[in-house]
Amino acid sequence: GAGGLISAIQSAGLQGKVALIEKHLLGGDCLNVGCVPSKALIRCARAVKEMKNAEEFGIEIEGKANVNFGRIMERMRRLRAKIAPADSAKRYTGLGVNVFQGHARFTSKNTVEVNGKRLKFAKCIIATGARAFVPPIPGLKEVPYLTNSSLFNLTELPEVFGVIGSGPIGVEMAQCFARFGSKVVLFDLMEKILPREDPDAASIIQSALEEDGVEFRFKSMISKVDYDTESKKITMTFTQDGGSAQTITLDQLLVSAGRAPNVEELDLEKAGVEYKTKGFRGLVVKDTLQTTNPKIYGVGDVCLPYQFTHMADASAKIAFRNSMFPVVSEKVSKLIIPWCTYTSPEISHVGAYEKELDEKDIKYEVWIASLEHNDRAILEGDNDGFVKLISKAGTDTILGATIVAENAGDMISEVSVAMQAGMGLKALSTVIHPYPTQADAIRIAAGGFNKTRLTPGTKRLLKTIISLRN
Repeated sequence: GAGGLISAIQSAGLQGKVALIEKHLLGGDCLNVGCVPSKALIRCARAVKEMKNAEEFGIEIEGKANVNFGRIMERMRRLRAKIAPADSAKRYTGLGVNVFQGHARFTSKNTVEVNGKRLKFAKCIIATGARAFVPPIPGLKEVPYLTNSSLFNLTELPEVFGVIGSGPIGVEMAQCFARFGSKVVLFDLMEKILPREDPDAASIIQSALEEDGVEFRFKSMISKVDYDTESKKITMTFTQDGGSAQTITLDQLLVSAGRAPNVEELDLEKAGVEYKTKGFRGLVVKDTLQTTNPKIYGVGDVCLPYQFTHMADASAKIAFRNSMFPVVSEKVSKLIIPWCTYTSPEISHVGAYEKELDEKDIKYEVWIASLEHNDRAILEGDNDGFVKLISKAGTDTILGATIVAENAGDMISEVSVAMQAGMGLKALSTVIHPYPTQADAIRIAAGGFNKTRLTPGTKRLLKTIISLRN
């Protein structure tokens, strides 16, 4: 995946001798069963929505617009194949990386074995990523359920599509399949979707999914899952909010209940690398990403709570520099990490949430600009969203931001750059944006800080100066 590929190419670029070991497909989850295929489906789902709303924009469609799910999946595979060469063994071999296809196991603190060949290393980076966590639901293991690893192999649209888990993967795919025409039912133990996100933002996303036809079964406890081999149907038995038992019959069931780091079958004990399988799971690493073996570092999903491709990329760069140049001692905690959930509208975030600051008893102020009054959003018909900026109380120091908009993932980068460069709300409020753009809402939100700095005394003074000049 990204962590391993970036680590390898950095070392090869400095003429280092590198062995890159992959047991399945180069490119990892992101290319093969994650970011890339899911975003291809999301684009098609948006096209379906646009067709349904075409009349609002003065476009009249005669007849019925049909969703060809097979063609949608074919497009996804074609585009994925177009992107794949960038992560191919051929490319990396050409760059001087020794690529090994097979399963790696540590045999000592400085050796690893793959395909019967023992490799000795001076430094090693573990970037084995994570997989879908499968909850211990009775009968689930005997059912041909889907995870992100198998979802994109579908060729037929399920009539009834069940989803376990309302995190990013669950809500993205629930909305997609609902737009394609499936009856989608989402189950979760919680009482709302995206529990880690800003509550106001999650509420907008939930309303959008409901509008697309997604049905929610919150506070659900699933007691049993059965599979009928003849009808090829899945039957789920569950209770909701402590009520009586209910059953539902599904054509397909997607399990998206979190991720589990891939630490098994590596013989980490022989390498002296500590890891955990309970609580916060994964490799135990220092802030420098060094494991309990000084020669070995961890990057990406296998050891970090921020399980994103761009985080694997960034952490790989830190781990490489720290492993090669120990005097550098860069810390992963210093990174400013944005992320996005690609629903429609999208929800993006960077920095701290209000609830985190409350828990740490850090005083803060909140500045909001609603897209309800943003001209571009109104013209696009996408004005259900907002920009929320959080600053340290009494200062313009930006502590965090949440954006809900159709292109929130692109918009959040402006705030990330400001935080990275140490820019405050004062500077951010002076940035000139092209008109009309939704990103101008960032300037508007930041400008709220300046308005509060205008004290009654200052206002009186300014009025006096202006009156004298008149």
